Amino acid sequence: MLSQKDKFSLPDDVTYLNCAYMSPLSKTVEAAGIEGLRRKSQPFRVMPEHFFEETEKLKKLYARLLHTDAAQRIAVVPSVSYGLAAAAKNARVERGDNIVVLEEQFPSNIYTWQRLAEEKGAEMRFVSAPQEAKGRGKIWNEKLLQAIDKRTAIVAVPHVHWADGTRYDLAAVSEKVHARGGLLIVDGTQSVGALDFDVSKIKPDALICGGYKWLMGGYSFGLAYYGAAFDAGVPLEENWMNRLHSENFRELVNYQPAYKSLANRYAVGEQSHFINTPMAIAGLQQIHEWTTQGIQDYCGKLIAEPLKLLQEKGCTVENEKYRGNHLFGIRLPKNMNSDKLQARFAERKIVVSLRGNAIRVSPHVYNTADDFAKLTACFE
Repeated sequence: MLSQKDKFSLPDDVTYLNCAYMSPLSKTVEAAGIEGLRRKSQPFRVMPEHFFEETEKLKKLYARLLHTDAAQRIAVVPSVSYGLAAAAKNARVERGDNIVVLEEQFPSNIYTWQRLAEEKGAEMRFVSAPQEAKGRGKIWNEKLLQAIDKRTAIVAVPHVHWADGTRYDLAAVSEKVHARGGLLIVDGTQSVGALDFDVSKIKPDALICGGYKWLMGGYSFGLAYYGAAFDAGVPLEENWMNRLHSENFRELVNYQPAYKSLANRYAVGEQSHFINTPMAIAGLQQIHEWTTQGIQDYCGKLIAEPLKLLQEKGCTVENEKYRGNHLFGIRLPKNMNSDKLQARFAERKIVVSLRGNAIRVSPHVYNTADDFAKLTACFE
């Protein structure tokens, strides 16, 4: 794949290496949003079928990304915290059980489980990050598996750690927690769309993703996959669209007690967002064109030599087996001043993030070799 920068409106003097913070909108996604806005300005153009058809198209595109035909296991959610809250509401947790999470996990994927643990009398079990620089990802994965025992009701972890890009072997986690009767709840926000995720192999009970990062869509919009463990659950809210036969507007006055099948019950009200939905569709279509493997390969070629140079300067970067090419942390040697380094980034308009004790770098197909030349020059 060649650079896709021409598909975006990024200025030439800005080096944007921060897709893990928020993706830029491609010109195609931007145009889809503008068209949605124009359609809403003329509401007579919004037909009853528009409440459902675009959402169904979106769900099918997303299901394909997850390697499943079960589009009805996909629900539209406004945020990751909303999707996690629905899972927590329907998870079976008893006094004395434990909920396994990771140290420095994203807050939304902690607060949800802290409340549930307090309500049920369960233990929050944090798997701490290794102190070792060498083999850090391998050790952290081993510690995660060791934390799961016969009283583990839930493992709630990301696929890729938001702060430094550490990648977890979710298939192994899934096998162990399911053998003990527990649930695997995954936050895929920092991986799905850029890194392959196969629900048939990983078997998550729930997978929740924000849409404004690697799914290349708008803000306040996300997608959630719910497995069989949640087929008969109770949603967070009761909205008309989640009920059976809601497509028939004339019959809406005849209240329907039954929900639509599978994950449809968990979708947020006003799920047919006439601006965000076409943007999300355009974003997913573009990802399917690039493919997640294509994204990984492109970013992998970009970062190979720059990471060698940084390691020669004493920086530490995780082994490729335990990270993706789209998101990784750079840990500095003790003799390197992080404040001065950040000042250089700002002067040269290089946009990265500082998360924990790592400089988080998250490239995409709009980045070029010149971008990484500018980045590594700051370390001189």
